[in-house]
Amino acid sequence: MCGICGLVYNNPSRNVKDEQILNMCETIRHRGPDDGGTYVKGSVGLGFRRLAIIDLSPTGHQPMCNEDGSIWIAFNGEIYNYLELREYLISKGHTFRSRSDTETIIHLWEEEGEQCVEKLRGMFAIAIWDSNRGSLFLARDREGKKPLFYAALHDKFLFGSEIKAILADPDFNAEPDMQAIHHYLAYQSVPAPFCAFKGVNKLPPAHTLLWKDGRITLRRYWKLSYANKRIIRTPQDEQTLQEEIIERLREAVRIRLMSEVPLGAFLSGGIDSSIVVALMAGLMNQPVKTFSIGFTNEEYNELPYARMVADRYGTEHHEFIVTPDAK
Repeated sequence: MCGICGLVYNNPSRNVKDEQILNMCETIRHRGPDDGGTYVKGSVGLGFRRLAIIDLSPTGHQPMCNEDGSIWIAFNGEIYNYLELREYLISKGHTFRSRSDTETIIHLWEEEGEQCVEKLRGMFAIAIWDSNRGSLFLARDREGKKPLFYAALHDKFLFGSEIKAILADPDFNAEPDMQAIHHYLAYQSVPAPFCAFKGVNKLPPAHTLLWKDGRITLRRYWKLSYANKRIIRTPQDEQTLQEEIIERLREAVRIRLMSEVPLGAFLSGGIDSSIVVALMAGLMNQPVKTFSIGFTNEEYNELPYARMVADRYGTEHHEFIVTPDAK
């Protein structure tokens, strides 16, 4: 994971200070131990902490800008179809300086604007400052895999991958949101856009936020359809559907194997993780590294099932026993 944060003042003549962004970044240092960076100019500041996965070179440093420095991005996540998008953007005349998926988003923003997220396949939390438009654009992936929080104060707008980045601002008054706590006690989770702190909101999954001149516009760009997509009438129809499901799963696993660091899989022994490991084994030219957690209480221990899968697919298997340490 990586971490992003930042702020923008409603008054364009008020300047952000370097230490404001550095303090926000420090609260999320654990999200990105490999590198960090800030962009501060005038009333805008962006911060980033990096866990390097794609393009480990200095050209992957963030925040990242376009050629003329008018557009800056802080991006947490991974775009699985960035190579296809890169080719499309090169055909449109865009020039690339790195091999990172981050730079692909910058050029896609130049080409598509707010609709750029609709072409992204992946998990992401994105912040783009466009000085030409005087706007800050935030976006979160369709399923909300990557977190993104924001707070609109009377004089500024704050955002971060974690709430603590917002709490680092001395002007933010941390108070509990009793309605959010009610939701947590009722549902064991706090649904978006609520947050445990009053005045802090989650950007909902599959939503974008546009800040401009102190005004916020939220837009939903995707919604899962529950309409019937396939009617099964014959055994052949069922077989075709089974084959399509397997192929779609294989393709989903394949695009997630792009990495410049070692890959592994958590293996519980259940259906979902076992399918992922089986497909990884068929796609990789080396043994899959698998990791499983077990317990001394056999009632909850699933290590035997994970071991069966690991043996079946010849993985490089690692097991860890977790014991309680309550005092």
